Amino acid sequence: MKSAVVTGGAGFIGEYVVRALEGAGYHVGVVGSSSRTDPLTAERLAAIDDGCELIVHCAGGSSVGASVAQPSAEHAKSVPPFAALLDHVQRRSPHTRVVLLSSAAVYGAAAQVPTPETLAPSPVSPYGAHKLECEQLCTSYGRSHGVASVIVRLFSVYGPGLRKQLLWDACVKARSGDVTFGGTGDEERDWLHVRDAANLLLVASQQASADVPIFNGGSGRGVRVRDVVGQIYRDLRAGTPVFTGQTRAGDPQRYVADITSARSLGWEPQIDREAGIADYVRWFQEQT
Repeated sequence: MKSAVVTGGAGFIGEYVVRALEGAGYHVGVVGSSSRTDPLTAERLAAIDDGCELIVHCAGGSSVGASVAQPSAEHAKSVPPFAALLDHVQRRSPHTRVVLLSSAAVYGAAAQVPTPETLAPSPVSPYGAHKLECEQLCTSYGRSHGVASVIVRLFSVYGPGLRKQLLWDACVKARSGDVTFGGTGDEERDWLHVRDAANLLLVASQQASADVPIFNGGSGRGVRVRDVVGQIYRDLRAGTPVFTGQTRAGDPQRYVADITSARSLGWEPQIDREAGIADYVRWFQEQT
């Protein structure tokens, strides 16, 4: 049986990646209880040997806000552990392919929307800068040591199990009667259901090489924040959201993926955004 390891495999995206790999016939090991911890100790890395065909790296910092508030701490949980992972692969497990879960945050305030992978990265948040450092490590280990990896830059991933960020906050506010949100509401984001994201990570894993190809993970469509929040409030019968116009540091106005490269692999998003958000709202209601 094929074998794989998912770091941060008990985190939000990690859990879905584990399921996708198991569905594809992999025996999957999980490292780390959460995508928000630093699980890559020397002892845990030692358990990864050359019999492991694939590592999907979902561990590390996962919050723009936290990276702005505590940049050093967020850097420490993201970049050094990934460097240790690549070093271990190079020395002990050279036939293992590595998938890096990266982020659209590396693009910053993208000058081209939809944004292709060829656009030069220019992160505006520490979170984006940390992801870019991890990407650069992939390139370095590929060139210097032949470590095979692939980078997937995910845009706005959502789905049942996500207990933070806009959708969770909107559900919590709607339940409490709060209708106030920061920003203008006209910010555009590219929403990708977590099952589609996990499937892309699986498909892209076959492309891992020392040349380190990069793929965007999104729907290819921009949707205004006010439309997403508005649907949640309608589904929860909670009134009409109001936006203050105050923006948050590190949040560009528009994030939309050019997914031409991902589609060239035969991958296509399967879950309609409105149906996916309605499913998320149902899940939230079951939790509270």
